Amino acid sequence: MRVFGRTAVVVLTSIITVIAQNPAAKESNDAARPAGTDAAIAVQGVQPAETKDSKVSDYDRSALKVGVGDLLEMKVFGVPDLTDQVRIGADGNISLPLVGSVRVEGLSIDQAQKTIETKLRDGGFVRDPHVTISVKEFVTQGISVMGEVVRPGVYPLLGARRLFDALSSAGGTTQKAGKVVSITRRDKPNEPILVALSSDPQVAAKTNVDVFPGDTIVVSKAGIVYVVGEVGRPSGFVMENNESLTVLQALALAGGLGKNAALNDCKIIRKTSDGRQEVPIAMKKILEAKAGFPDVPMQAEDILFVPASAGKSAARRTMEAIIQISTGVAIRQ
Repeated sequence: MRVFGRTAVVVLTSIITVIAQNPAAKESNDAARPAGTDAAIAVQGVQPAETKDSKVSDYDRSALKVGVGDLLEMKVFGVPDLTDQVRIGADGNISLPLVGSVRVEGLSIDQAQKTIETKLRDGGFVRDPHVTISVKEFVTQGISVMGEVVRPGVYPLLGARRLFDALSSAGGTTQKAGKVVSITRRDKPNEPILVALSSDPQVAAKTNVDVFPGDTIVVSKAGIVYVVGEVGRPSGFVMENNESLTVLQALALAGGLGKNAALNDCKIIRKTSDGRQEVPIAMKKILEAKAGFPDVPMQAEDILFVPASAGKSAARRTMEAIIQISTGVAIRQ
């Protein structure tokens, strides 16, 4: 569990009594604690979804098309004098020694190579030409990196690149990034490839997948819950993979209840299709494991408010004021 980019170290000392009275709460809070720390890198590791990984590795590189502005390097086997770097002009053509202007815009690398070989052979310049073209710089077919990254935008692909390179170019993932990244190929817009982020370095090294010109990468947003009011550390907490998080787990992550917590006046502010609604929480009975009062699951964007008993006005704090408090917590990372 991450607290806006920092590993959440759950300190349960403030609710030892609660845990002792409610073994189920201990199991619930233990489930919320991280098994280990996140890797200290801006861009996290990846693991392709089980049903999609073959699409990542088997993508046909020959399907890549060159376009206006791309920088190509051409080599002709056995004829070093014809080695040259050329940029595709606004008319879609390149100018080569001997053969002159050749239109290559919209061609794949293989097609461009064959076109130039034909020009050299038909012109009588080389008897049996073998042309090799490599793209030194893709200009018109950059990679779009969107979603929860620091600097969303379109980035040019300079040579072979992988997912981490694209995310790094965009400044890395934000503190609200989820664990799922989608990669959509230009020629397969309805078949996105889902990649699951991982903090395991070994998994990351094995699954740093290739990305190609024209790809669109979208980093998902994680669900966040807020715990504010009379608690140890009012904060917002990222729900990794939008996993389940209960009131007691969120309370544990926030450092437990404060000394002046008004247990009978706790509530959740929840977004619904009809707007914000208040959901009363019988915190005292939940902590005491009273029959009929189980731990309450939280949803993304929920705000758990624990008022202070010192002053009845705190318990009657308006919904708008509570939302403003949670917004302030989100800003103070």
